[in-house]
Amino acid sequence: MNTFEINAIERFMHAQVACWNAGDKEGFFAAYRAAVPGRFSIEYVGNSSADGWAVLEGIWAKQNARIEIEEVALVINGHEAAAHNRNRIRDSCICIDTIELYSFNASGDLSVRYFIDQP
Repeated sequence: MNTFEINAIERFMHAQVACWNAGDKEGFFAAYRAAVPGRFSIEYVGNSSADGWAVLEGIWAKQNARIEIEEVALVINGHEAAAHNRNRIRDSCICIDTIELYSFNASGDLSVRYFIDQP
């Protein structure tokens, strides 16, 4: 992905959520692989940054069957995106809001930071 292509970033952001909600693990990881040819890290704010691929595998295994994502807002400026997502725990009325910051660079790297509002 050209890191400064707003349309490509927007497609990636929507694709990952659509694949998550559909339970499409192959499509979910394919969206990330297409968007991240370089290094990939994820940080839960307040914790250290970790290998993004390992974190995604863990999130999928632990949370995909439990959570459906509602895209509340998405703002893209240049090579960065900020998403406000509402993570609905299936078969309950519990929601967990997240602010997610995605920073793409010219080398193909992606750094993601998750701010989680615990209920």
